[in-house]
Amino acid sequence: MAGFSDIIGHRQIIEHLQRAIDSDKVSHAYIFNGPERSGKMMLAEAFSMALQCEARGSTPCMECHSCRQALSKNQPDIIYLQHEKPGTISVDDIRRQVNNDIGIKPYHSPHKIYIIDEAEKMNQQAQNALLKTIEEPPAYGVILLLTTNADAFLPTILSRCITLNLKAVPDAEIKAYLMQRLEVPDYKADVCTAFAQGNVGKALQLAGNESFNELKLMALQLVKRIHGLELYEMMDTVHQISDYKLTIHDFFDLLMIWYRDVLLFKATADVNCLIFKDEVYDIKKSASKSSYDGIETILKALEKAKQRLNANVNFELVIELLLLAMKEN
Repeated sequence: MAGFSDIIGHRQIIEHLQRAIDSDKVSHAYIFNGPERSGKMMLAEAFSMALQCEARGSTPCMECHSCRQALSKNQPDIIYLQHEKPGTISVDDIRRQVNNDIGIKPYHSPHKIYIIDEAEKMNQQAQNALLKTIEEPPAYGVILLLTTNADAFLPTILSRCITLNLKAVPDAEIKAYLMQRLEVPDYKADVCTAFAQGNVGKALQLAGNESFNELKLMALQLVKRIHGLELYEMMDTVHQISDYKLTIHDFFDLLMIWYRDVLLFKATADVNCLIFKDEVYDIKKSASKSSYDGIETILKALEKAKQRLNANVNFELVIELLLLAMKEN
């Protein structure tokens, strides 16, 4: 758990939450909507700490009894909803942990706060049960819904909550944090930042993940050697991805960064604008052999492959079509 000052980016959301505390106009229900690892939990926890802080400011003091309890996740009036079934938050989960509990006054805090992570997993019955509490909450009740997909909520839920959409954090802020606070080298910070696409949590995960470095090497070996490989050899390379903790989508993103670098160098001949600066020799070689149309075709094939996998098209077929497009262009 961290305070507002430890959060990278999301200044507008932080200022909104702090104004609500300062003006004593805190809503009974908020939706934090954004991709995985984008900072939803950090924002919700910092907001919760500030609301319960004994210093009564808009920023948690991090030193009072309540803040210390919150930092160790033992603050009795900050409640994290638990759900036993991994894919669903059931009506029983909501009734037992929220509806039947919220009527009991806070132990020693001004608010009783419920943090519901992965809230998009609430089924319709669970949402309807929660709606009754959101419609008529006690004055001290605050419900924080954290989700990757606010569209999964009933319109009646959306209309009674303040929705805060997390936007991508600027690359410069993420890179500066990786280099200054985590001492990540320049070339690695560039790759992690570009790969994360504005998602701070993803950038941090990648910076400290040796599997990511191995996956990057595997992706680069594939693009450098692709014209001399047989299809079965390319398929074997892709199947090795299952040995890593990252996903096929991460592998696709690495390929996309490479081909964007090739396209950018072909258009500008500027080494400084590359993400894979340490691969400039092979990028130059690839750019000289590739046409603009060919590179664009590969980038479109990568996007198409992502869409096909999301639509549950046969994995082998998707990969074969992508690799053939890469080999031919």
